[in-house]
Amino acid sequence: MDIFFLGTGAGVPAKLRNVTSIALKLLEERGSIWLFDAGEATQHQILHTSIKPRRIEKIFITHLHGDHIYGLPGLLASRSFQGGESEVTVYGPKGIKEYITVSLSISQTYLKYPLKIVEIGAGIIFEDDQFTVEAQLLEHGIPSYGYRIVEKDKPGTLLAEKLVEAGVQPGPIFRKIKEGESVTLEDGRVIIPQDFLGPDQKGRIVTILGDTRYCENAISLALDADLLIHEATFSKGEETLAFDYFHSTTHQAAEVARRSGSKQLCLTHISSRYDRQASRELIAEAQEIFINTDIAEDFKEINIPSK
Repeated sequence: MDIFFLGTGAGVPAKLRNVTSIALKLLEERGSIWLFDAGEATQHQILHTSIKPRRIEKIFITHLHGDHIYGLPGLLASRSFQGGESEVTVYGPKGIKEYITVSLSISQTYLKYPLKIVEIGAGIIFEDDQFTVEAQLLEHGIPSYGYRIVEKDKPGTLLAEKLVEAGVQPGPIFRKIKEGESVTLEDGRVIIPQDFLGPDQKGRIVTILGDTRYCENAISLALDADLLIHEATFSKGEETLAFDYFHSTTHQAAEVARRSGSKQLCLTHISSRYDRQASRELIAEAQEIFINTDIAEDFKEINIPSK
């Protein structure tokens, strides 16, 4: 599980930072990529990476401001031209369906793969046997959501030596035990998985927030997160300006990380008025409250290791 930043800027594209797009790489877990927002030129950013558009399985849009969606129609179209055939599901606030369908219709773009569009509300918006994704409204000028991605716990390590000692030879029975299935041996003994598996491997939690003021829903979405990705459009001391423009400061992002018990904070949605030196100062500001803070850069990758 890796986070890859395709764009980390606020408002408009800049030389240092393109506008927002974040890829959650789940290549080992499910052979796919989930994209969060698709600002202008997201597909151009992808050209400089190893990301294959055909691997994109889901796209989660936080809100409908242009710097988070202007790259979406082009990306969907290019995926079709580049051999993508598997279904893509786009999740987003009310209005995302109209935006996509009108854009594709007027440009007479015909996709060669199934496209599913889900207009979301608060709550669990996706769940399968591997992951759940929860969305909650944040505080912004238009409806803006944060996403909490929770990997479900996995069975612990198979205690192979213990099975051999019990007279079980490697083979199909090992696989059944690993999958949590009880097995009756030829001599009538019942092998119970719990007796031959180590502790469950705890799943990881990633929280990716859209644009927002400091708010309680951000804290609840980030509870015990392994990685919290939070906007920091303004520096400390600019709380009034941040409030007026429905954004957050470095200190406010750090306070969300501290109060939620997150393990790591990464600041993003950085204004173009901050150059590289100023970006380092933004990290230092956040670290006054939450020490394990980093700042996103275009093409930066963060690994989220298994527990």
